[in-house]
Amino acid sequence: MMLSFDRSLLACAAAVLLGSTAHAVAGDWFSGDWYLQVGAAGFSAPKFEGAKGRTFSASPLISLGRAGSQVRFTSRNDNMSFSMLDVGSLRAGPVGKIVWGRSNDADELKGLDSVKWGLEAGGFAEVYPTDWLRVRGEVRRGFRAHSGVVTDVFVDAFQDVTPTIRISGGPRLQVGSAKYLDAYYGVTPAESVRSGLRQYKPDTGLSAVGVGGEIKWRTTDAITTSAFGEYRRLMGSAKDSSLVRQRGSANQLMLGVSATYRFDFTM
Repeated sequence: MMLSFDRSLLACAAAVLLGSTAHAVAGDWFSGDWYLQVGAAGFSAPKFEGAKGRTFSASPLISLGRAGSQVRFTSRNDNMSFSMLDVGSLRAGPVGKIVWGRSNDADELKGLDSVKWGLEAGGFAEVYPTDWLRVRGEVRRGFRAHSGVVTDVFVDAFQDVTPTIRISGGPRLQVGSAKYLDAYYGVTPAESVRSGLRQYKPDTGLSAVGVGGEIKWRTTDAITTSAFGEYRRLMGSAKDSSLVRQRGSANQLMLGVSATYRFDFTM
């Protein structure tokens, strides 16, 4: 009986100790200096993925993470992210993206099904091989708009030409799953009859390569503005789509400006 009592007492003590430790670890992890950066980008871009015509669009820019010297570089290509791992030259955590819908109002899209708006969620990781180079990768799974997976890789070299002006740029790469590419480049038999486009079913693979650059100006300690340009060349199943070949273009150019405001706070 005494043995049973001692074991119960030991188990209770261990549970209290573990709970206290977990609470302390969580408290230590959340405590410290953080930043929240919010803003928007306005840009001229193709009317839809693979389009030849252009339109003006806007998108939100949101980033949350620990403040400190490790946050060396950010880009408008970075989707909404939260840095859970931030050690030295490595940052990683969850990432999300709002995916805007594609209506079939444009003449090039007549007869095709519309694409609903949705979300993409996944993870990101970025490393700094040198003090002037960042490599960032994002893997995201779609919800509602599509049920596929898309992977983006951005490589940026950056240089401060003055204390408040930074220039950056580098190559880009995108890989899409068959379900992701089918949502934007596929043409079903029924859509083929309605639209006059050749039936097409894409495969998983490399979907785009390109290059981008940005000039960023730290207007104040909290406000940052920029001008940017991105060129993408559709590849693989995206380029071979009948929508692109018959009514669009594999060359995709984006030009725009952005502004963000940074909030610093302590937990």
